[in-house]
Amino acid sequence: MGSCKQLLPLDGTAAVVHCVETLLKGGMVEPLVVVSPDGDAVVEAVAAYPVRVVRTMDPEGEMADSVRAGRDALPPDANGVMIALCDHPLVSPETVTRLADTGRRDPDAIIIPVCDGRRGHPVVFPRRLLDGLNDGLTLRDLVHNAEELRFVPIDDQGVLLEMDTPDDYRRLAGICADR
Repeated sequence: MGSCKQLLPLDGTAAVVHCVETLLKGGMVEPLVVVSPDGDAVVEAVAAYPVRVVRTMDPEGEMADSVRAGRDALPPDANGVMIALCDHPLVSPETVTRLADTGRRDPDAIIIPVCDGRRGHPVVFPRRLLDGLNDGLTLRDLVHNAEELRFVPIDDQGVLLEMDTPDDYRRLAGICADR
């Protein structure tokens, strides 16, 4: 992308702030925000919110490294984890609530939103599965090997809209401007 995706403005607000506000409005209590060792600007962007910041050790790490860092910072009584990606900043708070509620009702399953027949994000994982996310494994490996998957039909395009390229960003910025 050429710049920090988490800080890209969407309707005047950093993408990471959109994500944090969505999680909080969706009922998440003290979300963890995982940042790279040089993520001071992201930390500053979320400083006004009731979040806990966790830093990864490797600035070039993969998503699984960030998940492991977040997992290791969880309270011992956390039995489910919603992994929300900053490159999916248009998810609705209602979707967050619905996925979390489904995870509470079915704590042994991986909960995956599905919109228009396609899998999206965020995804809820049982803590016990994340405890098995060792070096060399990815979240895809966990999903592929899971005994229980629950696909939740969601009428929220935000679960599919990701921000991986400059064109993606322009499209999401246009959606925000039209709201």
